[in-house]
Amino acid sequence: MAAANRLAAEKSPYLRQHAHNPVDWFPWGEAAFARASAEDKPVFLSIGYSTCHWCHVMERESFEDAEVARALADGFVAVKVDREERPDVDAVYMAACQALSGRGGWPLTILMFPDGRPFFAATYLPKRGHPGRPGLLDILAAAREAWNARRAELENATGRILDHLRQSATAQGDIPGPGDIPGPDIFKKALDQLVRDFDAARGGFGPAPKFPSPHILLFLMDQATRIGDARPLAMARRTLEAMALGGVTDHVGHGSHRYATDAQWLVPHFEKMLYDQAMLLLAQAEMSRAAPDDACRAFHEKAALDLAGYMDRALSAPDGGFFTAEDADSEGVEGKFYVWTADEVRAALPPDDAALFMDLFNMTDDGNFHDEATRQKTGANIPHLTRPVRDWAMARGLDPDATAARVEAIRVRLFAAREARVHPHRDEKILADGNGLAIAALARAARLLDRPELAERAARAARFVMTALRDGNGRLLHRFCDGQAAVPGFLDDFAFLAWGLLELHQTTLDPTHLEAALALADDIVSRFADRSRGGFFLTADDAESLALRPKDLFDAAVPSGNAVALFVLTALGRLAHRPDLEDAARTVIPAISPLAADYPMGFAHFLTSLAFAAGPDVLATVTGDPDAEDARAFISALRRSGTPGLLVNLVPGAGPARVSLCRDMACLPPAGSVEELEGLLGEGKSGGAAPTPPAGA
Repeated sequence: MAAANRLAAEKSPYLRQHAHNPVDWFPWGEAAFARASAEDKPVFLSIGYSTCHWCHVMERESFEDAEVARALADGFVAVKVDREERPDVDAVYMAACQALSGRGGWPLTILMFPDGRPFFAATYLPKRGHPGRPGLLDILAAAREAWNARRAELENATGRILDHLRQSATAQGDIPGPGDIPGPDIFKKALDQLVRDFDAARGGFGPAPKFPSPHILLFLMDQATRIGDARPLAMARRTLEAMALGGVTDHVGHGSHRYATDAQWLVPHFEKMLYDQAMLLLAQAEMSRAAPDDACRAFHEKAALDLAGYMDRALSAPDGGFFTAEDADSEGVEGKFYVWTADEVRAALPPDDAALFMDLFNMTDDGNFHDEATRQKTGANIPHLTRPVRDWAMARGLDPDATAARVEAIRVRLFAAREARVHPHRDEKILADGNGLAIAALARAARLLDRPELAERAARAARFVMTALRDGNGRLLHRFCDGQAAVPGFLDDFAFLAWGLLELHQTTLDPTHLEAALALADDIVSRFADRSRGGFFLTADDAESLALRPKDLFDAAVPSGNAVALFVLTALGRLAHRPDLEDAARTVIPAISPLAADYPMGFAHFLTSLAFAAGPDVLATVTGDPDAEDARAFISALRRSGTPGLLVNLVPGAGPARVSLCRDMACLPPAGSVEELEGLLGEGKSGGAAPTPPAGA
C-alpha cells in the first residue's frame, strides 16, 4: 500500500478510499488550481462516489497503478471529487461530458485548464485502450502532447464547450407570459408517452437496463386519481409489483438494489442508495392506498414496510440520521454478499425448508447469475419470486398465512447466516437532501398506512438534520460525516428537507414542523432564485464561483430540486396564507414547461407538482381539542378521502371539533360531523380531464 496522500485528511468516504493511491491526489480547492497554474499543467479531475462499482474498477486498474501515477504526476495536477459531497461541481462537468460525448455517468473523467475550463470529458477509461475504447494512458499522452504543442486547439475546444453550455443554460429565455405555458395536453402527452414505452409483460418502461424511477410511478398514480382513468394506476401497479418480486429486491435483507441490468428485473446492479429506498417507499405506500382489493393492498403495504425496515436497520446513524448508501461490491466482487449457491442454502436450513425456499425463490444448482465478463453461469442464485408468496401457496394447495409465516422464519435464518459474510462498504456520510427524502417518505407512509412509528422515525431524522447540519449562523449544510458538518447547502438540501418537514406536519399536525419548513422556504426564495429566467439555481447566491452556475431542471435518479420546490412552496404558501411563496413557486412553471412539453417523461415530478399547483386547492382546518375523539375522527376522514390537492391544518381550541373547508379560495360553512365533511369532500371531486395550469403563472 502506498503512503497516505492528501485525501487521508478528508471526511468524504469516497476520497478516503483513494487516500493510499500512488496518485498525488488533491481535493477540490484553491491549492490544486494554484499548483496547476504555477506549474503550467492541466488539471486531471476524477469524480465518483464511494459505492460506485465502475469507480472501484477504475481505481484498481489505474489509480492503484504506478505507471498511471507517474503519467499523472509528470503532466497533470490530479483532483478527486465526491459527487455526493459536491453535486455542484459534478453538475457542471457532467454537463460538459454530455455535451462532448452525448453520455454521462461515473466515474467522470475531465481534463481542464487551471481556471476550470474543460477541454476533454469521458466516463470510465481502462488503463490501456482496445478497439472502440481509448485507454487512460493513451488519453494522458495525447493531452500532454496537445498541451505542449497545440494549446490553441485546446483553447478553441474549451471555448466551444462553454459556449454550448451557456446557450443551453439560457435557452429558456426570459420568463414567458401565461400564454406560453402549455395547457392540459402536457399531461396527456406524458401519459401517451408512458403508455407507448410501457412493458406490459414485465413492468417498467423501455428495454434494459430498467431503473425504478418512482417519481414516474407517483405521477401515474396521481393522474389516475385526478382524471378517473384506471390505466395509469395499472401501469404503476404492474411495475411496483415486478420490482417487489424480482431480483432487484433483496429478499433476504430487504431494501432495493439500484436498478436491473436486464428487462426482467432479475439481475440488479447491487448497490443500495438511501434515495431509492425513500422514493420507492413513497410509491409503494401510495399504491397500497390506491389498491383495488385487500390482497393488493396488503402486498404493497408489506413492500413499503420492508423498505422502511431496511432503512431503519441498515442505514440508521446512531443519532437519528440516515447514511447514504451500501456498496454493490464485497471482497472486490459485485453482488457476492447477496447471491446464494444451492449448497449455501442447504447448509443454512433444514432440508424441507431449503427445498421450499429454493422452489419459491426460483433457485437451482446451476444458478441464475451470470459472470459479467464471460456470461457463464456461476452456480450462484439471485432469489426472486414469480408471484406473491400467498398466491404461490394457494396454487399448491397450501395455507397462505401459514406459508407466509414459514417463509418469514426461513428468511430470518438465512439473514442470520448471511450476516457472517464480509459486508459491502457502507457510505456513512449523512446528506441533508437524502435525509429530506427519507423524512418525507416515512412521514407520508405513516399517514397512508396508519403506522405512527414511521412518523416517529422521520421526526428523529429531522431533529438530527435540523440541529447537526448547521453552520455557526444556523444555515443548513449539505454533509455530515465523522462528527463534522460541512459544505453550504444546495437547493436540493433546502427543498427536500422542507418537503420532509411538510409531510411531517401533515402527518402529526405539529406546527413546529410547519414553522421549520417555512424558514427553509424563505431561504430557497432568497438564496437560490433565478430572477431573470425563473426557477432556482442549484447553488446559493454566495456559493463558490464555478465555470457555470448550475441549474437542474430534469428528474434524474431523484426528482429535480425545482420540481420539489414547486410543490413545497405552493403547499406552504397555501397552509401559511403566504401568497409570496406561491408566486415564487410559479416561476418554476415557465422555466421548465418548454422542456417538459418536448419530453414530458423527463419531468414526471414537475408534472405532478404542476397538477398540484393547478388545483383543486383544498385546505381543511380542524378546530378543537386535537386529542378528542371527534377531532381524530375528522382527521381520519380527511386522510381516507384521497382528495387531490388536500392540505390539513389544526387549530387547537375548546369545544366540539369543526372542520372548515376552503376550495379554490372559496370557503364553505364548517362541518360539524364526519358525514357532513364527507359530503362536502364528495361534492368537490372531479374527473375526466387533466387540470389546467394556474392563471398568471
